[in-house]
Amino acid sequence: QVRLVESGGGLVQTGGSLRLSCAASGNIFSINVMGWYRQVSGKQRELVASFDSGGNINYSDSVKGRFTISRDNAKNTVYLQMNSLKPEDTAVYYCYAKIFLSGGDYWGRGTLVTVSS
Repeated sequence: QVRLVESGGGLVQTGGSLRLSCAASGNIFSINVMGWYRQVSGKQRELVASFDSGGNINYSDSVKGRFTISRDNAKNTVYLQMNSLKPEDTAVYYCYAKIFLSGGDYWGRGTLVTVSS
């Protein structure tokens, strides 16, 4: 089992920045992929950024050059630095982890990011 707790969401103006944090606990050493997804009401959840145990990082085209995913292994925390925010970035952001061996998908409860125009 893996527990994920997000923090750092809030209200920001267009062009502003926010940093989201995801604290992981539990069977963290078995995690193969971690990342961030976002979801707008009525739409499918979409990948924002992720990295795997091999160090490969993936960004959606809509956030490339503006968002940066990083991690602090000592704190078991993954971050999403979001710069140059746009109103279309408004969504609930979810932290995600996957363990290949068990096939387990784990999600945090989400944190709301609102970008005002």
